[in-house]
Amino acid sequence: MATIAKTVGLNRKQVAWRIAQEIPEGSYVNLGIGSPEMVANYIPDGREIFFHSENGILGMGPAPKPGQEDGNLINAGKKPVTLLPGGSYFNHTDSFAMIRGGHIDICVLGAYQVAENGDLANWATLDTTKPPGVGGAMDLAVGAKKIYIMMDHLTKDGQPKLMTSCTYPHTGYGVVRTIFTDLAVIDVIDKGFVVRELAKDMSLEDLRSKTDASLTLAKNWSVLNPPEMN
Repeated sequence: MATIAKTVGLNRKQVAWRIAQEIPEGSYVNLGIGSPEMVANYIPDGREIFFHSENGILGMGPAPKPGQEDGNLINAGKKPVTLLPGGSYFNHTDSFAMIRGGHIDICVLGAYQVAENGDLANWATLDTTKPPGVGGAMDLAVGAKKIYIMMDHLTKDGQPKLMTSCTYPHTGYGVVRTIFTDLAVIDVIDKGFVVRELAKDMSLEDLRSKTDASLTLAKNWSVLNPPEMN
């Protein structure tokens, strides 16, 4: 499998920025632990988004300034957060009732694999030396109205993560709506993966060589061109 040149593709901040542009005004959004948490940093000015954390927060604001952290106010990833005016924190059980009740519009999750029918695997691999960690992912995968995936297009050893079918344990079946990788924005429809945006200097043929599933190019596709971010 060909190796991607370092000059091709987006970094994590740029992928987070691109996802942030996709989230509409007034959405209730849960951000998965890890890289998806970065999405909150790039919401366009003036757009009101209600961020939820499954440990029992609604209305999270930006990370606190150094020295102003409150040890009693953390997100599900155990990172200190702030609370916007009107925000609230509440029982863990109530938080999952919100998720299971279909009150979360969008959840952004990481993934080990996504299949062309929208199946998601993001809690365990076949490597028994690494402990699995499902957390609230299964509830979010089936409870949120839309699932966005933020991930690298390939594993660290160059293997595809977009699959014809998942080979890792499933988190949810047919749940993924859109995938945002360092190389493309890809929608999941009944007929499989449709490439909506391609990174600069990345061809569809190159992307196909890095994907273990069929890819179709959208008729109105465009270049994935985020601002420079280091």
